Amino acid sequence: MSEIKLMAHQDECAVFWTQVKRGFNHGDPGTGKTISSLSGYKNSIKGRLLVSAPLSILRPAWGADIEKFMPGFSWAVAHGSEKKRREAFDTNADIVIINHDGLKWLADNLELLTGFSHCVIDEYTAFKNRTTQRSKAARKVVNYIEYLLMLSGTPNSNKITDLWFPSLMVDEGERLGNNFFKFQQETCEGRPIPGAPNPRAMEWLEKEGARDAVAMCLQEVTVRHELEECIDMPEHTRHMMYVDMPAKVMQQYKQLEDEAVLIVEQGVISAVHAGAKSKKILQLLSGAVYDAEGNIIKVHPHRYELVIDLILQREHCVVAFNYKHERDELCRLADKHSLPYAVIDGDTPLKAREQAVEDFQAGKLRIIFAHPQSASHGLTFTRGTTSIWASPTYNAEHFQQFNRRIYRN
Repeated sequence: MSEIKLMAHQDECAVFWTQVKRGFNHGDPGTGKTISSLSGYKNSIKGRLLVSAPLSILRPAWGADIEKFMPGFSWAVAHGSEKKRREAFDTNADIVIINHDGLKWLADNLELLTGFSHCVIDEYTAFKNRTTQRSKAARKVVNYIEYLLMLSGTPNSNKITDLWFPSLMVDEGERLGNNFFKFQQETCEGRPIPGAPNPRAMEWLEKEGARDAVAMCLQEVTVRHELEECIDMPEHTRHMMYVDMPAKVMQQYKQLEDEAVLIVEQGVISAVHAGAKSKKILQLLSGAVYDAEGNIIKVHPHRYELVIDLILQREHCVVAFNYKHERDELCRLADKHSLPYAVIDGDTPLKAREQAVEDFQAGKLRIIFAHPQSASHGLTFTRGTTSIWASPTYNAEHFQQFNRRIYRN
């Protein structure tokens, strides 16, 4: 097996980590952040490497790249029962990979980190909320280790304040301060929310230039490359396909938009506030809505039929769905057309996810139906020629990351 061979931008990222010790790699999805991180560790080994990543990519992304590019390095996955987790650390493997939630357990067993010099937090946006147990545990763990590299291709796709806690893990507040509320006031403007139950509730909107200012603060501990600047990639195009909704459905849409109420044969569905209304509108557009008890009320099937028509015109597709009713209807239609597929969502066991990735890349599957939260990060579906969104999403990070599953190196 050959030694790791890096592209120029990947080699730059590897050297960067050896120089700054604690920092960020914000390279686009597909630029090879995993490979460059492993090489950076290899170039500055002092002890073992801990990798924390989303559960679905522990083996398919990290394990596979270690096997491919790091011959002679041993690795173990710390997941499952306490016994299995401990066994992974006790193997003395060079690299131990653990899922994000596993850090809560590891924070209570810090003695297992003896001998670890390096840590990679993959898709660190999982720790953007400073108040969660998972984030507090992550900070406790990384403070125990000398070298830290935080990876994300979409670091602040939603809010600029999402960067504050990850930055705190990197430098203990040296660059963005150690007080979240002060940082929020410096980068955002607070405005009262009209009609909110709590009269003191505020909506925080980014100030003009805030992102540039934060980027300057983090510049010396951040490396970033855009995919198209690094690799000769084929053109990446986006197309919006429109579904003509029947007059009755359009009337229901307008009613929900204007009155926050939807009248269907099964009863009346109401949205109590703006957030709930937006969610119900997205559900309606997807082809069904959920009532207060969680029952599915089907509205129109046209969107599912369009998705299957698009799939039939292509070789291999990765399809994002946002709701279970979408998944079920898409699977039903795929079965009807005898299209081989696999599903990746919160109900899919880890082994089945890994098999789905392997089978799709081998050309055994025509389709991957995936929930963005389960398949937006780390997974590689380069066999695919088209990504299809079965319905709209309001999550910018999921949208950007999912679209990079097939468009990557």
